[in-house]
Amino acid sequence: MKIILTNHSKKRMIERNINIQKIKETIELPNYAITKGNKIEAYKKIKEKTLKVIYIKEDKFIKIITLIWK
Repeated sequence: MKIILTNHSKKRMIERNINIQKIKETIELPNYAITKGNKIEAYKKIKEKTLKVIYIKEDKFIKIITLIWK
């Protein structure tokens, strides 16, 4: 499935040193995920931190809203 990044999420990738591979891993194999309305919050433990990816799943693509290290 195609991944689309918003301008906001692109900025967060740069600011927080998050690459597209980490985003894909978090979406495809999260430790857990929470659905809130039409948004999905996926969480993945990567080393000592947890990556939170908030996205919307459409018919033909996934739109990344934001990325947060926790």
